[in-house]
Amino acid sequence: MPKPALIIEDDPDIAESVRYNLESAGFSATIAATGEDGLKLALDTQNPPAFIVLDLMLPGMNGMELCRRLRRENQTRRTPIIMLTAKTSEADRIAGLDIGADDYIAKPFSVQELLARVRRNLATTAPTEDVSQRTIAIGDFKIDSDAFRVMVRSSEVRLTPKEFELLLYLARHAGRVVTHRTLLLAIWGPNSLEQPEHLRVLVGQLRKKIDATDTPRYIITEPWVGYRFEPTGEA
Repeated sequence: MPKPALIIEDDPDIAESVRYNLESAGFSATIAATGEDGLKLALDTQNPPAFIVLDLMLPGMNGMELCRRLRRENQTRRTPIIMLTAKTSEADRIAGLDIGADDYIAKPFSVQELLARVRRNLATTAPTEDVSQRTIAIGDFKIDSDAFRVMVRSSEVRLTPKEFELLLYLARHAGRVVTHRTLLLAIWGPNSLEQPEHLRVLVGQLRKKIDATDTPRYIITEPWVGYRFEPTGEA
């Protein structure tokens, strides 16, 4: 059965182009032209989207506010959200990622890049086939890949898909320095190498959720190189 996509885009030509290419790639797709309609379709319990392609400049509720709303809802907090927008400045990209978007593609865009980003983001939320890697218990953390659940010091922490993917990757390489390039490739793929702010924002978001102090204890910055995960909080 094709995985359902929700396209929230007010430009009918762009919306139809995205729909056509997603359906040609084996997905099904529904279009919403306003933020309010997009929210209603995203929260449809009968036909929930597997992922959302979201424009920022929408009539009524804009894409930023809609993304915030979706991340507050249990049903959509782990649904991949890919922002597709003409707002291309670094500040705009950081703002989009900071409110919970998983990816950010600037218009005009490559269809192949969009499809590659969709597949990569869907892979993040798919259950792992390796039984030994489904649950990681290390230091203060218990990470369950199948349930998409993270416990830190016995308290549950709610993460977005990309935050979860970053934590899982770092936990699997605990105690080792992972370079910026390695993380960008692992989390977003080769098209992200020229956008290091993606990683900086994501690390900042994750630190706020897993660390009770202002000084990072779990994700340690190795200047000019990358990051190191210390699961006990004792560097």
